[in-house]
Amino acid sequence: VQLQASGGGLVQAGGSLRLSCAASGRTFGSYVMGWFRQAPGKEREFVAAISRSGGGTNYEDSVKGRFTISRDNARSTVNLQMNSLKPEDTAVYYCAADRGWSIFSGNYDYWGQGTQVTVSS
Repeated sequence: VQLQASGGGLVQAGGSLRLSCAASGRTFGSYVMGWFRQAPGKEREFVAAISRSGGGTNYEDSVKGRFTISRDNARSTVNLQMNSLKPEDTAVYYCAADRGWSIFSGNYDYWGQGTQVTVSS
């Protein structure tokens, strides 16, 4: 599966952004989808994941209550709605696909190219 992330940009603290990830192929519904982020000088970290059906989600503690992951299997897309953004959310955000349920980036098989999110204070 090929993934294409979009929606990043520059926003002030407290603002919102919506990231989207479009997948190619007819097997999108067979993958768990995740969002990860990587800030300069830091390791890539888990942000959120959503189950194949969309009925299950998992979030990194610092984004709980602010970010919402969703998916549309008919359109082969996964979204990340980010509200109440903070400067520490600044990073390159990546979408990824995994056959299993995991928060570890090493377990994800397919990756999008990344989209930059910058939150100014």
